[in-house]
Amino acid sequence: MKKTFIPDERPHFAGLSGQNPEKIFGGVKTPCYIIDEGMLRKNGKIMADLARRTGCKVLLAQKAFSNYDLYPLISEYCAGTEASGLYEARLGAEEMPGREVHVFCGAYRDDEFESLLKYADRIVFNSPRQLEKFGKMAKDAGKSVGIRINPQLSTQEGHEIYDPCAPGSRLGTTRDQWNEKMTGKLISLLDGLHFHTLCEQDSDDLEKTLKAVEKRFGDVLSKMKWLNFGGGHHITRPGYDIARLERCIKYAQDKWGVQVYLEPGEAWALNGGYLASRVLDVLKNGDKNIAILDASAACHMPDVLEMPYRPPLYGGGEAGENAYTFRLGGPTCLAGDVIGDYSFPEPLEEGDMLLFGDMAIYTTCKNNTFNGMPLPEILLLKENGDIESLVSFGYEDFKCRLGGK
Repeated sequence: MKKTFIPDERPHFAGLSGQNPEKIFGGVKTPCYIIDEGMLRKNGKIMADLARRTGCKVLLAQKAFSNYDLYPLISEYCAGTEASGLYEARLGAEEMPGREVHVFCGAYRDDEFESLLKYADRIVFNSPRQLEKFGKMAKDAGKSVGIRINPQLSTQEGHEIYDPCAPGSRLGTTRDQWNEKMTGKLISLLDGLHFHTLCEQDSDDLEKTLKAVEKRFGDVLSKMKWLNFGGGHHITRPGYDIARLERCIKYAQDKWGVQVYLEPGEAWALNGGYLASRVLDVLKNGDKNIAILDASAACHMPDVLEMPYRPPLYGGGEAGENAYTFRLGGPTCLAGDVIGDYSFPEPLEEGDMLLFGDMAIYTTCKNNTFNGMPLPEILLLKENGDIESLVSFGYEDFKCRLGGK
């Protein structure tokens, strides 16, 4: 904001070192995403140090962060990429050459699998049927083959949409399904197992999950070459218990002699980006102060509505914490396009800048053009303080998704 910015020392804004965002970003056109090069490098060093100390390999899960202009930086610290299908696999292979490409998909398409084999090094199947259908083809192409298992231990609270171990889950093979469908011939195709059960969680939940994996699949793991711990590990979050994570890695290595992989997404770019916005209008409905921004929750930060969650705002407190509370909403026609209620030491005015934190993850890869909303420009805050435009968008980017003329 022009008048009311005060230093915000929360981890979400660590890359700004308490500086006034208006002073740093006052000249940019909003809304825009700003990726913090220094924070990406800080996160990368944490990942690389983990790999060096333990011998594990850490992949970038592109579903959370796929701004490939930054892949040269991230490739300095990671073993490769994890993809959810053909396009992400190709992106990882093309933009991070020389690194491993791992792929997991709930079900592969007949008309894409041959193309996928051009890019993937390791392919993980979701079910015995998918392994039966495509496993030999992958093996004959020289690929390392795995299957996703479901240890049937839910460790999440409040975010059922992200719980792969919920009853009736479509993700991963349970032990009952394994016993029913996995023949010796299919097992012989396997090089490794994969599980992914976490979402923004600490290593104590990984430790519980690993015990469940051992209980249900320990007899199988002794025959495998690798074990992928999946993603959802908040490794770079302040306070994360890295020592416990390292013990889990070492346990798996010593117990089963496997190469351990991790494929976090958020952790690579955690607190590594911002969304700059400005107030377009201020109004009041009853006793509720409302500010309409040029940024939309529905279009530009969809996890706010999907997860849901309340994104951190530089200098903004909880409702009622400061003298003036405002409900922040986007400009679209969706009544629920609301970012949240925040309080400020002074009332918001038209033209004030607002800076949301932790906006490098699940934003640029998930945003949309609902209502014809323009896609925000993506900028890079370089380590030397310069700001560089990575990509900008216009009308044609909206139109080309809807027709061919």
